[in-house]
Amino acid sequence: ETPEDLANKIYEMIDLNKNGRVKKGSNEVTKAAERGTAQFIILAEDVNPPELLAHIPLICAEKDIPFGYVPSQEFLAKAIGMPKDTSAASVAVMEITKGAQEKFHEVVEEIKGLKN
Repeated sequence: ETPEDLANKIYEMIDLNKNGRVKKGSNEVTKAAERGTAQFIILAEDVNPPELLAHIPLICAEKDIPFGYVPSQEFLAKAIGMPKDTSAASVAVMEITKGAQEKFHEVVEEIKGLKN
């Protein structure tokens, strides 16, 4: 389970990166990970069944793409500007805008710290 403060930093990074391109949905995110074109991948913890996204962290590890989790598909969808009452199980951030660089690096360093 992702610590609440880390999830909030991920949402903040998304907000700062509003003008950056994103891919959403497990198929698009999987392709972006396999191609190594994603800068960061965000997965929702409340996906059911969890096997839908289980392959993505493995690809990220292989391609050295940082990834993190947030608690809710609904909040993830809202954060990336999707219409109300929609959900996003996974999102690939394809570019990090200048305004989001600092928060991006902060999030990645915190995630690395959790894995050690």
